[in-house]
Amino acid sequence: MSETLSPVYVGIDVSKEQLDISSGGTGKIWGAANSSAGWTELIEQLKPLNPALIVLESTGGYEAQVLAELYHAGLPVARVNPGRVREFAKSIGQLAKTDRLDARLLARYAEAVKPEPTKLADEDEQHLTGLVNRRRQLLEMHVAEQNRLYTAPKNMRERINQHLEWLMNEIRSLEAEIDDFIQGSPMWKEKGDLLRSVPGVGSITAFTLLSELPELGALDRKQIAALVGVAPLNRDSGRRSGKRHIYGGRSSVRSTLYMATLAATRFNPVIHAFYHRLLQAGKVKKVAIVACMRKLLTILNSMMRHHSPWHCDLALCQIP
Repeated sequence: MSETLSPVYVGIDVSKEQLDISSGGTGKIWGAANSSAGWTELIEQLKPLNPALIVLESTGGYEAQVLAELYHAGLPVARVNPGRVREFAKSIGQLAKTDRLDARLLARYAEAVKPEPTKLADEDEQHLTGLVNRRRQLLEMHVAEQNRLYTAPKNMRERINQHLEWLMNEIRSLEAEIDDFIQGSPMWKEKGDLLRSVPGVGSITAFTLLSELPELGALDRKQIAALVGVAPLNRDSGRRSGKRHIYGGRSSVRSTLYMATLAATRFNPVIHAFYHRLLQAGKVKKVAIVACMRKLLTILNSMMRHHSPWHCDLALCQIP
């Protein structure tokens, strides 16, 4: 009888210049450069292992290119949240931290948790995401400069105002480029028009959802709520029933959805009625807003799944 080989799980600890790789939680550890030559060498070493899953952490973008190279080489690879890996390390009593130990920890995490492999966006999605992310960065700079303006000495205020004007021009230019990009593609235009047909959902919300939530319409309502981070999580123990809280998920999507929901509580008849019904039932405003965020997301998810524009009567029905 032939011996059945155990599946191989690989962990990769990524730094700016170096990759540390572990094949299994107790197996071989080796290194490679985080460069084009190193990625090629890594793929050649991993393919004979036929790994069941390769796991690496988000590291501020240093992992992006090696992730793309592994993905396009046809290897199953997952990018995971470092916080979850740290919690896993605590659960197994691993307190020491080095790059080689982190690689081995990631291999153990891959075998124990088996996260879903990452699906990379296509070139158009990456292009749109880049534009939207850059717009957000400029907005953050604009807010920071406005805050500095209040306490800046008089001789600096003119310079800050000039920078504020430049930032706003760049933001408007990016918004125009994003709009041109979406309008220039029939597929993106259809999706954008569907989203913007909902009262309370403007261009910025549509841009963000298209670029940073490509799963919209492909998941059920519970999955999409959990992905964004608007699904309340239980805090119960024994007879004690704790308060439900939301956390995790995609914070940038959640922030944009929050602003859209505030507008929807005023201008969207479905969300407006739902919001005031919750308030009348005694819910605090924060809880009511989160519930409205989840309802608005559910409506958008259903519309994208069925390629159906906003219709008030349909939205009032129970959405599967």
